[in-house]
Amino acid sequence: MTRRWAAALTVAALLIFSASLLLGAGGLDAEMIVSLRAPRLLAAAGVGALLAQAGLALQVLLRNPLADPYVLGTSGGASVGALLALMLGAGLWLGAGIGALAAGLLLLALTRSALASHDDASARLILTGAMLAALSGAASTLLLTLTPDQRLRGAIFWLVGDLSGAQGGAWGLAAAVAFMLLLQWRARGVDRLMLGSEAAALLGEPVRRLRLELLVAASLAAGIAVASAGAIGFVGLVVPQGLRLAGVHATRQLAALSALGGATLLAAADLAARSVAPPLELPVGAVMALIGAPLFIVFLARSSR
Repeated sequence: MTRRWAAALTVAALLIFSASLLLGAGGLDAEMIVSLRAPRLLAAAGVGALLAQAGLALQVLLRNPLADPYVLGTSGGASVGALLALMLGAGLWLGAGIGALAAGLLLLALTRSALASHDDASARLILTGAMLAALSGAASTLLLTLTPDQRLRGAIFWLVGDLSGAQGGAWGLAAAVAFMLLLQWRARGVDRLMLGSEAAALLGEPVRRLRLELLVAASLAAGIAVASAGAIGFVGLVVPQGLRLAGVHATRQLAALSALGGATLLAAADLAARSVAPPLELPVGAVMALIGAPLFIVFLARSSR
């Protein structure tokens, strides 16, 4: 089963990546492919892989399929930090990284007792994260009202996801590979954590440290993704859960396939965003929501059957 899905994802990735490089590139214009299409595809692959693995880590941490960076407020914190950086003329990567890490640390501080105990921390973490996400959304709205007019349109477009000016794709892809290696290294502990915190502790796993590692890594991944392409949802929600519904459960396989699936899904969404109404480009975050929401509904229906 796992090999079949790995082969299918690999074929889909090759097709989508090839289409992203060639479609709309003015035939086989090598200069346009190298200077425009390839960096954009690299950024899409890195961001998609980061978001999918962040969603996987948070779903394992909370044992809840609804967990992802947006539900828990880490992406919202990254957006606030990036908006502040945009207003102050600072680097988006620095602002988003600090914002995501601050949101993650605040979540850790507010749920410290739950993380320290062996009880299931899912409900408290999700409720706390939802409140942090709401606060981040309100702060982003207020910051938009203070943004200068010449930067307002770009800020709004960036907040709903934009890969047209994405930079640092190689760094994002490198971070996604590092995240995957971390999940591979901690695969046994993650699998045990899926049995419950008490069972994992009885099997000798340092539950608190593992939870901290997963939450910090997911927060940093969300910060890098938001800094690269803005706020893009559903990737971290749909890809890991879809793989589980397809019969992939071991963390070693999930980590690799989530990275590949996230990269492929976001590349497909970006291809659609720039191909539906050329020469206009649609916000890739909105296109991702149009793709991700029906997919999630199909997964839920299939699971219920």
